[in-house]
Amino acid sequence: MTEPATTPTAATPTAEAHDHSHADISGGWLRAAVFGAMDGLVTNTALVAGVGGGRAAASTIVLSGVASLVAGAISMALGEYTSVKTQNEQLDLEVAKERRELERNPEGELAELVEMLRVRGVDDQLAYRVAVQLSRDPETALRLHVVAELGLDPDEKPSPRVAAVTSLITFSVGAAIPLLPYLFGFSLLWAALLAGGLGLFAAGAISSGFTPRPWWYAGARQFLFGAVAAGITYLIGLAIGAGIT
Repeated sequence: MTEPATTPTAATPTAEAHDHSHADISGGWLRAAVFGAMDGLVTNTALVAGVGGGRAAASTIVLSGVASLVAGAISMALGEYTSVKTQNEQLDLEVAKERRELERNPEGELAELVEMLRVRGVDDQLAYRVAVQLSRDPETALRLHVVAELGLDPDEKPSPRVAAVTSLITFSVGAAIPLLPYLFGFSLLWAALLAGGLGLFAAGAISSGFTPRPWWYAGARQFLFGAVAAGITYLIGLAIGAGIT
């Protein structure tokens, strides 16, 4: 006598479990980290090039670079905190507005939800039934409307503090790299520019781990951006230095 076929259940999965996790792209740290590191590298590499092009003494270059590091890091942190905080507050206002619309005009909001499902390929009757079922929970309906209309999830807002601290640290690290040769007593402009260029290439290559770009492409792109900025400021510093002397 043959055994009856076992009906698949949650306890007996028919497919092998697989990882379907995603990176945290809304936490506020990744954008701040990449922006902070790149800005610190480009800012101080260009600053060293400009001040060095003006034939300033090594002590002046170090002083300028450290001042730029401190001021830039604080500015970046405050800017990131303010921008993320403002974005979150604006989202809160839009959520409150959508909540009022759901309370004042539930029929119209239900029709909107039906249309959202229809344009995503759900049949008309099924879209209506699903919309009615989802609308039984006001918070679920609210979240669906906000995500569909604003493209942001009110439950996954980025952290202003995380963005600020991340930006502060990464800008400081990036801005310190072009100064390393001077800080270690190797007071040659080309060494500082080389350190900055290598830092830019490395930062670009590391950032490619979060994108589909190959590491060499991302690294070369950041190196090119920094080289353009350093070249321009070097020429300006050279012209000003020549005018002063």
